[in-house]
Amino acid sequence: MSQTDVSADRRKRVFAWAMWDPGTQPFASVITTFVFAVYIVGDDFGSQDTTTTALSWTMSLAGLLIALLAPVVGQWADRRGCQVRVLKWLTWMLAVMSGLLFFIKPHPSYLVLGLVLLGVGTVISDVGSSLYNGMLDDVAEPGKIGRISGLGWGMGYLGGIVALLVIYIAWIKPDVGWFGVTSDEGMNIRVAMLFCAIWVLVLTLPTFLILRDSPRPTNQSEPKLRGFRALGHAYAELWRSVVRIWHISRNTIVFLIASALFRDGLNGVFQFGGPIASQTFDFSSADVLIFGIVANLVAGISTIFLGRLDDRVGPKHLIIFSLVVLSVCGIGVFIGHTGSAMVFWVLGLIMCAFVGPAQSASRSLLTRICPPGCQGEVFGLYATTGKAVSFLTPALFGLFVTMGHAVTGGDNNQYWGIIGIVLVLVVGLVAMIPVSTAESH
Repeated sequence: MSQTDVSADRRKRVFAWAMWDPGTQPFASVITTFVFAVYIVGDDFGSQDTTTTALSWTMSLAGLLIALLAPVVGQWADRRGCQVRVLKWLTWMLAVMSGLLFFIKPHPSYLVLGLVLLGVGTVISDVGSSLYNGMLDDVAEPGKIGRISGLGWGMGYLGGIVALLVIYIAWIKPDVGWFGVTSDEGMNIRVAMLFCAIWVLVLTLPTFLILRDSPRPTNQSEPKLRGFRALGHAYAELWRSVVRIWHISRNTIVFLIASALFRDGLNGVFQFGGPIASQTFDFSSADVLIFGIVANLVAGISTIFLGRLDDRVGPKHLIIFSLVVLSVCGIGVFIGHTGSAMVFWVLGLIMCAFVGPAQSASRSLLTRICPPGCQGEVFGLYATTGKAVSFLTPALFGLFVTMGHAVTGGDNNQYWGIIGIVLVLVVGLVAMIPVSTAESH
């Protein structure tokens, strides 16, 4: 194969890899943040503090399940060289879960079912993203990790913009939307869930038509375990992997711990942004959607731009600066919760501008400090540890909302939850300080 053919094949693989992000983005931007999450915490499902707290505990439980499943799925797929196949099935399951949300009507009796479907979908989405992140080192050329990582995040945010824009124009803004859909019985929101399911299936087609697994030879001496024995074996392997990398590069383990913390905080910024906008700053469903469109636009542009800056100034500086800005703005939202909607618009968009760059820089920093010959193992740990504390931010969000309810005695205390998000971001920031950026050789 000529050098030209190799370059063309590499570009095609990068494109296929990057398309998974915008293909699955509607689950994050439409379902868990700006549309369904706002819908499920609405007054039709119960009191505000009750629905918001229920949402936070659901996402916390989902985080615990992700921490349990990620090591098993990741190790099993890696050992057998079937990452693409497993990712494909998880993606199709995600589309099914998105479509099932169509059946959630705006009544209190549907709250539990809606949260169960949302939680299961979140588990599927996050386990899938673990496999997806682990493929970065396989598709990216040396020296271009930062920009390709930024490209994936940026395309994801831009995909979210298009999805949100279509939903706004088709079903949220008009009184009678496409196909005669109205807001009666929440039908406009529910039809949007079917749209998300179709979107996931169609836009991820390039990923699974172009990328191929490289099957690995079966190790006959490898124990064939099932059920809880397989789970125990997976965690034993995980522990041995951590110990092995600790002896080779303690700096890598320190970074994995720090990134697990601040990445969970970053997820919380988007995860609970919609409910806070709706319940604390009185955004309508249309207002939340418009904010989501602008937020994804800002996040997408900043991630692509700062992905290039990552290669110049270094990912650690970008991560730390992003976490500082996010923490300050989060406190600003808490202090200014009695202000106008403009408070959330300004501070919220600034926060969105730094979530994607911090996530993207985290992936590229790991690639730089990873010990030679340990890329697959370390990225497996990155995927696993990134989910290990994914219950923390939702749990703290719910805890602080409960504390706010006890302090104020009122029923609109969602803004207290942002203290929990900021707390996780600050702890992650402190943990990042001792991380060395010296590249491993």
